[in-house]
Amino acid sequence: MGDLRLVELSASTIVAVNNLSLKPGQEQFLAPISYAVAGAVANPATAWQRVVLDGDEVVGFVSANFDDDAPEEHFRSVLWRINVDADDQGRGVGRFAVEKLLEEARKRGKDHVDVIYEAGEGGPEAFFQRVGFTPVGETEYGEVIAEIRL
Repeated sequence: MGDLRLVELSASTIVAVNNLSLKPGQEQFLAPISYAVAGAVANPATAWQRVVLDGDEVVGFVSANFDDDAPEEHFRSVLWRINVDADDQGRGVGRFAVEKLLEEARKRGKDHVDVIYEAGEGGPEAFFQRVGFTPVGETEYGEVIAEIRL
């Protein structure tokens, strides 16, 4: 990896974020990026969205939400989405994005970050466990709730 850095999602990066590719089978575990962007528009005070650049190339996207007033605990400090371009997966981009998200959570005084995902072959579970998330529960729809304690 070259020089990884985060920048805020903007008009100049959104097209590249929307064009991030997935490996075969990953699409079943991920809603369209436009859903994440819409969430930020609806909740601008609590949304945190960043683009991962390698030099000047968009290689990833991370979206989170920090909302102390969320009705459910696992929505108060949550990683909503992480995308790494298919060609850049396995090169540390996702780990970098999660580390930066955890830094942001600490700055905001959070003691944990949750993630909610669907388990299944080819899904994100192995990645989330590698970067430190531990399953702690399940949603009413059978999705896994995992967390990292800070």
